[in-house]
Amino acid sequence: MKPVLSLVLLIFVCHSAHALEKHDKAPIEGHETFDTYKPEIHTQFPEKNSEVRDGVLWTRGESGQKYPPTVAFPVQLIDGTFSFRFRHLGDGNMFWLFINGDDGFGGFDHVLRVKVTRKAISLQVDAHTMDPKGPNVQPGRKPGATSGAYRAPEQLKPETVEGLNDDDWHELELNFEGDTVEISLDGRHWKTELSRPGFAFEKQEFFLFIDGGEAGMEFDDLKITPAT
Repeated sequence: MKPVLSLVLLIFVCHSAHALEKHDKAPIEGHETFDTYKPEIHTQFPEKNSEVRDGVLWTRGESGQKYPPTVAFPVQLIDGTFSFRFRHLGDGNMFWLFINGDDGFGGFDHVLRVKVTRKAISLQVDAHTMDPKGPNVQPGRKPGATSGAYRAPEQLKPETVEGLNDDDWHELELNFEGDTVEISLDGRHWKTELSRPGFAFEKQEFFLFIDGGEAGMEFDDLKITPAT
């Protein structure tokens, strides 16, 4: 059986420069659910939006900032699987899953974004290039301070997924292997595969932007399984 890793939680209420710093926290082995360890609350931000109750991570309301409440997971993963279950408790709208890590040129940045709403899933690949005139390079944006690479995001067309507009549990899974990632919702309910050069490098952080509404959203069964 493959080892299962779960991680110290860092709970934020807004997206800040801290979200793009590599974390020093090491994974904690042997945990799959949020009730098997006490999450660490980042003291710089209030914890009004997120807490663990009955073993389930619950995030609700607004952050009061530009971005919705955020929960971040430091990781060290090149090949392997990341998955969790989620459900809406009320009128929550969506969540973004950001995968951050090595940009392929020695810097740290977004690699992949997965947006799940009550109706659809959207993907954005945040590729990088040293060519300031390369395809998808964002005009006017400066290159990374460390790598000198330019971000060149590739926005894919949203895909409608039936059955998300309810309060049932759903599972999102990402399986990385080399330069390929397979993304699935509820197993075979919806699945896609992408191959991009940037996926082959180390993933160092997963974080969620959560627009859960007043009732909030719940997250459970976090699993990070490195390939053997």
